[in-house]
Amino acid sequence: MRLKRTGILTKIVIAVLFLYALVTLVRLNDSKARAEEDLAELRRQEALIAAENDDMDYAINHSDDEDVIRDIARDQGLLEEGGEVYYPE
Repeated sequence: MRLKRTGILTKIVIAVLFLYALVTLVRLNDSKARAEEDLAELRRQEALIAAENDDMDYAINHSDDEDVIRDIARDQGLLEEGGEVYYPE
């Protein structure tokens, strides 16, 4: 059985399809790299927010502690370093 030779048009179509697949693969690889960078940034932000939440939970759970009250007042700019704290009676 003799195989039929492919024409020039068929070879061009196959080359174009191969080139298209190659370009698509490169674009997908770039998209994947950007998505991984975005994921790393989101995980970093998640860790920062989790730490901030832990600090807030501690402040809420120890809201009757004078040191915590003093630290919160300093953070809010209501008390200067070494300033005197007055507590209502």
